[in-house]
Amino acid sequence: MEILLLGIYSAIVWFVFIKMKWLPWNIGTQVTVVIIPIVGLTALILALNVVAPSSPDVRVIKYVVNVVPQVRGRVVEVPVEPNRLVHKGDVLFKLDPTPYELTVRALQAQLANTQASSRELDQQLAGAVGKVAEARSAIQQSEARIPEVQVRLDLARLRVKQNRELVSSGAGDRFALERAETDVKELEAQLLAAHSVAAQARSAEVQAVASERQVRQRMSGTFENEYAPVAQIRAQLESAKWELSQTTVYAPADGYAINVQLRPGSFTAAFPITPAMTFVEETYQVVALYQQNELWAIEPGNEAEFTIDAHPGRVIKAKVDSIVWAQGQGQVPNSTQLPNTGYGPMPPGRFPVKLTVEPRDAGLFLPAGAMGHGAVYTDHVEAIQIIRRIILRIGAKLDYLILKLH
Repeated sequence: MEILLLGIYSAIVWFVFIKMKWLPWNIGTQVTVVIIPIVGLTALILALNVVAPSSPDVRVIKYVVNVVPQVRGRVVEVPVEPNRLVHKGDVLFKLDPTPYELTVRALQAQLANTQASSRELDQQLAGAVGKVAEARSAIQQSEARIPEVQVRLDLARLRVKQNRELVSSGAGDRFALERAETDVKELEAQLLAAHSVAAQARSAEVQAVASERQVRQRMSGTFENEYAPVAQIRAQLESAKWELSQTTVYAPADGYAINVQLRPGSFTAAFPITPAMTFVEETYQVVALYQQNELWAIEPGNEAEFTIDAHPGRVIKAKVDSIVWAQGQGQVPNSTQLPNTGYGPMPPGRFPVKLTVEPRDAGLFLPAGAMGHGAVYTDHVEAIQIIRRIILRIGAKLDYLILKLH
């Protein structure tokens, strides 16, 4: 652009001083003609670097995901093709699910067995509760019979006393006395039997209560209203099902599987240091690196443009999203030693300006690591920013040139 402006200026000078000779061509005018473009271009470039700063280092950055399986196993299928666009949820590779299927079946059988044991405990508890109620009912019946027998016994003893008095006075019947004495003995035997039944009922109650307490203690271990062994086996079963589902690995996002070396028959494990494959997401970020003193006029929302060598002649529209006010030189390692500033002067740091591509160019394919040039147009002195736009477009056209000698 500077050369174009100098050419236009030279043509004007030739036309005015040489062709038309409107002004004399002497030492004074010659010095003036030389000074004007130097001062003008210098001021123009300095102003452009402030109100429309350019960056020769625009980069396309994409997230890279190291795909690591959650379980180990032998690879049985790798349907993904390297360097081909896959969508989120597409299958990347599959592991042999046989051992995990067997684990799921074994746990399903254990769960059914544990649930049966839980139901058996419920039945035992119901039986123990029934025995407690039965024993308490027997206690009530036996204790209710004891007063009845005691009353009859007291009456029989009274009759024996009366009959003895009658016999001793000669007015009574000895046979009636013997019968009354026999009745007393029978009622005493019945009273003794009633006390024995009551004691047995109390003993049975103690045993039934102990049995009920034992069953309840076995059932006291619960989790979320479920028998603890059942909940434990159920959790193990869910974990086994999850591991079974992890034998199929899916694409985490839209993107590309790069450098696919995984093949059926190979063995892989959940080891982050050695991923099974590398996946590059299709979503990208564009950053332009600027010197520190170029950023004071840039604000979020400013219009921006950039070019990428992969798309010669294409000027991509964007807006400033934000300025990343951080870099590695501003970080001190967490150490007990004093910070090391290096043996020589540190190179001047640059800060990235994050750009958001406009919807018009949002669908354009931008490869990871692509580089180019860009410019940000601030809200200051917009009249001269057209020069920066022209310079950027001329540079985009020059990207068509492949300067190689072989």
